[in-house]
Amino acid sequence: MRLVTYRDERGAMRPGALIEADSAIVDLASAAQDAGLGRWPAFTSILALVEAGDEALEEARRMVARAPSASVIERATVKLCAPIQPPPQMRDCSCFELHLKQSFAAARRARVAHLPNPEEALAQMNTRADERVLATFNRQPIYYKCNRFAVIGPDEDVIWPAYSRAMDFELEFACYIGRKAKDVPREKAREHIVGYTIFNDMSARDTQALEMAGMLGPAKSKDFDTGNVMGPCLVTADELPDPYDLAMIARVNGEEWGRGSTRDMRWQFDDLIAHISRSETLYPGEVLGSGTVGNGCGLEQSRYLKPDDVIELEVEGIGILRSRIVKL
Repeated sequence: MRLVTYRDERGAMRPGALIEADSAIVDLASAAQDAGLGRWPAFTSILALVEAGDEALEEARRMVARAPSASVIERATVKLCAPIQPPPQMRDCSCFELHLKQSFAAARRARVAHLPNPEEALAQMNTRADERVLATFNRQPIYYKCNRFAVIGPDEDVIWPAYSRAMDFELEFACYIGRKAKDVPREKAREHIVGYTIFNDMSARDTQALEMAGMLGPAKSKDFDTGNVMGPCLVTADELPDPYDLAMIARVNGEEWGRGSTRDMRWQFDDLIAHISRSETLYPGEVLGSGTVGNGCGLEQSRYLKPDDVIELEVEGIGILRSRIVKL
């Protein structure tokens, strides 16, 4: 299934599933009533559906397959939210080594660009801090916790934070936890994934450069309102039998800025779940981001966004996550 959350004419969030090549939506709550299930709690939201487990998901599949016409609406007539908005928890992990290496190199070039002989200064620059990060990355998964209340959906404007002058997008793959997970061995980790989506981790790069010196991870560079864009749908795990062989493409104003593949993940979601769940419970609906795919942001190319730029992030099998960045 391709699960979505949309707003009805009153602005209320409703759970649905995409059909007809994503051009229409089955309203799951309406379909459940038509099927004689009444106001079944599992169909009040996508989070409630995920929390209800496999039986509810199977019932949702049956309803989508035989959805009455009265429960089907045209996608173009409504506004999609993130599949789960807000999620119970978000962690953004670092899974692509190429992104780290290229970002570090771009940051070093930026630091010496104003000097009389930037190439000489670059050759003499101390890279030990970057090397320590890469050594840690290769030893274990690393991640930070995001602002879940900053999550928005597709085709919604990202508001440029007033304190930043250098805005960037980040093309990420993400998974949703489908059942409680604690002390899960890697070989059983995938059983705890209900599905996948696209994640645009918007970033204020100038703010990030300042605050990362504090060695506590990103904060205001990531946590501004509208900064976490997710969607357009939650594709259930059965629809993507090999999530680690999917093309990823980033475009700005129709121009391709970069592409990569989920096959390049140094740490897969299976690894992340096994690591994070050690003596810690993961709950249904929680999100794990993959971190930025190599070539999946402007920083790696020393390019930044402008007001009114339209960002399109595509992951094979999921769709396109589109956003416009607006400076008020």
